[in-house]
Amino acid sequence: MTHKGFANARSILAKTQTEMAQILGISVKAVHSYEQGWRNVPPHVERQLYFLLTRRRGSKVPRKACWTINKCPSQLKSKCPAWEFKAGALCWFINGTVCGGQVCSDWGEKMAQCRRCPVLTAMLGECAPEVLEIEPEGAEPALMHKDVNTSKKE
Repeated sequence: MTHKGFANARSILAKTQTEMAQILGISVKAVHSYEQGWRNVPPHVERQLYFLLTRRRGSKVPRKACWTINKCPSQLKSKCPAWEFKAGALCWFINGTVCGGQVCSDWGEKMAQCRRCPVLTAMLGECAPEVLEIEPEGAEPALMHKDVNTSKKE
């Protein structure tokens, strides 16, 4: 999760920096650091934010399981913890899932895959583009870290 995604999530949840720190179990200084991009948002904080955002949507959240949406064959389902724990709508929350036929090595790799998956984007609903920083279809990718010293003056 980028600093912009973190700030967007806080805005969507309508929380002050102090309230955000309290519900995430972190310091206010950490919230400042994540929003400014001084520190990377750690996996446990990112996971908690996605969880809170999906709970905000409540009953509007689609209930189809990931293995149905992604048409997973039986041999993959039997190896997947999302299937084992009957957590098909929370697959993005569980490490060790067998998405695309393989287990991701870490949270960063897993979330790179989940950010493009219809399960997580459906769970997040209309806030998905802001939080996941998804570019609309046909849009040019935004520069994440534009160097202000190299920009041209007009």
